Amino acid sequence: MPEEIKNIENPEIVEKVIAPAAAVAPVDVAPARSEDRGRRGGGGRGNRRGGKKGDSRGARAKPEFDNKMLSIRRVARVVAGGRRFNFSVALVAGNRKGQVGVGLGKAGDTAAAIDKALRDAKKHMIVVATTKEMSIPHETFAKYSSARISISPAKDRGLVAGSAARTVLELAGLNNVVAKIISPSKNKLNIARATIKALQGINLIKPVTIARK
Repeated sequence: MPEEIKNIENPEIVEKVIAPAAAVAPVDVAPARSEDRGRRGGGGRGNRRGGKKGDSRGARAKPEFDNKMLSIRRVARVVAGGRRFNFSVALVAGNRKGQVGVGLGKAGDTAAAIDKALRDAKKHMIVVATTKEMSIPHETFAKYSSARISISPAKDRGLVAGSAARTVLELAGLNNVVAKIISPSKNKLNIARATIKALQGINLIKPVTIARK
């Protein structure tokens, strides 16, 4: 008991001073064990549900090919009972290292149509004959249906292209090329297939013409 309280002669005043201090006396609380933390509030490490870096379930494998959708349309076919509607998806897939392909898929829902288009693009994948700088060695031209395109190398220009031709060249990983769509066609699928056809016509070694005597 402090000396100031001992000197007080009135015992009622002493009780009023000591009683509040006794009411807030510290209570010994046993520390929570690690196994209790995991069972109760989920604060323990063993009760985590979210995918972390060390959790193999939360990690996803990176896909081999990137893909971009060119168009998605709702198409219909007439049968005896009326019309049946499907979805048609056109997309481009590539690994940005010289491989690229165009695919078309049709199904009753969009997810199945995209999956079919991706499989079709992988099935028709081509390998582009590129230079060390991921450019093309010479100019190339191709025509598919009503789409006509010309692709030529351009040093320190980056990628200069538009419409579906840019998507195909990007996913092929090409750089320092200029693509020009000559025809007035706006059909993205035809333009993409014309670009693929033009890339197929590239040869790293040009044929040598021998002059006849």
